[in-house]
Amino acid sequence: MNTNTLTAKTIDCTWVEDAKRVNLAELSALYKMVSMGEKPPQSLAIALSNSMFVCFVYAGDMLIGAGRVLGDGVDTAYLADIAVHPDYQGLGLGDRIVRHLLERSSGHRKVILFAKPGTEPFYRRYGFLKLPTAMALFDDPEAALRKGLLSPEP
Repeated sequence: MNTNTLTAKTIDCTWVEDAKRVNLAELSALYKMVSMGEKPPQSLAIALSNSMFVCFVYAGDMLIGAGRVLGDGVDTAYLADIAVHPDYQGLGLGDRIVRHLLERSSGHRKVILFAKPGTEPFYRRYGFLKLPTAMALFDDPEAALRKGLLSPEP
């Protein structure tokens, strides 16, 4: 694919906001493809059903982007699982997904996200700043430490 002339605006995309219309095996494969770990279809079904907003982007029949928001409708929204197929990265599609999810999350007092290490500059463009007091529990803290997702205690 010649990506030199493509942009997110020129790709003929279909945007879907209904989790029941996404193939969960295809979504699972997308997350694995972009190094977001193992997200089995049955787990994704639960996660999506508990999400306030979902967004899936298709080029023809191919899933090329996704993202979701968990929110309480007033105080806190959490952007999660934002992914763009490697063949479509760098074209502005991730930007459109984030902007769409932020728009859907308007009205929340704060919007939080968990980003892969190295993607912080991308999210700073939207005004995201680091939380000095953010902490997390992982089911496998050693793996999270190795991946740089957690910082060791001093």
